[in-house]
Amino acid sequence: MLNFLNDYNSVAHPKVLSYIQDAAANKYIGYSTDDVCATARETIRGLIGNDNADVHFLTGGTQTNLSALTAFLRPHEAVIAADTAHINVHETGAIEASGHKILSVPSYDGKLMPEAVRGICAVNDNEHTVKPRLVFISQSTEYGTIYSLAELKSLREVCGELGLLLYLDGARLGAALMCAVNDSTIQDIAALTDAFYIGGTKNGLMFGEALVITNPAIATHFRYIIKQRGGLLAKGFLLGLQFEYALSGGLYFDLAKQANLQADKLRDGLTKLGVSFIVNSPTNQIFPILKTNTVAALAKSVLFQVWGKVDETRTAIRFVTTWHTDDREIDELLDKVRSLS
Repeated sequence: MLNFLNDYNSVAHPKVLSYIQDAAANKYIGYSTDDVCATARETIRGLIGNDNADVHFLTGGTQTNLSALTAFLRPHEAVIAADTAHINVHETGAIEASGHKILSVPSYDGKLMPEAVRGICAVNDNEHTVKPRLVFISQSTEYGTIYSLAELKSLREVCGELGLLLYLDGARLGAALMCAVNDSTIQDIAALTDAFYIGGTKNGLMFGEALVITNPAIATHFRYIIKQRGGLLAKGFLLGLQFEYALSGGLYFDLAKQANLQADKLRDGLTKLGVSFIVNSPTNQIFPILKTNTVAALAKSVLFQVWGKVDETRTAIRFVTTWHTDDREIDELLDKVRSLS
């Protein structure tokens, strides 16, 4: 089976595994209090240009989002997010289970715009409703799209105007930063958000996300929340080792660039076959529209996600490429689509 189901379908990049293996003879202090995690934190602070940022390592995206939003919100406060947001669709109600309502707004491309934020705040403006407090966005989004620098600045402006926090889910931040149309940097992300995370699970690491809190007012006692929510990994040095290696030498960004490059090849090939897409996504997630009977036949030899019906005869699906996707797999997938169309 060709595997285009997701971007965490391999153990880790061989260089990451080799680096961990080389460190296997060492002994570390637990719970991310070791020297290697301290070095990784400094690397991240240098990368984002903020020496005072609070950096924490967690194992996965849902755990990171849950820990962060639990810490940042008071019991009566709510999150504003696009209806397609990961916390709204793919985290089993984790945020609601913590007691915080998600105020979702429709989005055709996965992005949340300032006017939607203003609209939500206008109708949730008294003590008989939850109080909007945090704006949740993803870069890249669930549709593989990205926010431009101007859009990020506009969201920051409306958050400042309305007294809201801006939090960015960076599960696929690497893909967003390295795509051809991106005009923002990781320094921009750090400057414009109150907190964000650098996703490792979906970009060549075994597992792990690095949460960066740039607003000191919401950083107090955060390790207590991580521990309470089951996220304080005893062998936290495994996270520090991976992030230090991947970020200090540029591997993290190289892997994201490679995943995007393979998506570009696949997207171009599908376009030449006359395939259309539900959204123009410039990163490593692409969403072609195929005849429903073609989708069913393709599923016999290719792993992918069915995204949803477009009409009575057509279905949208999602292909995801990774640093590990090679040209042979791209060519073979295009041949299959060509033969079934």
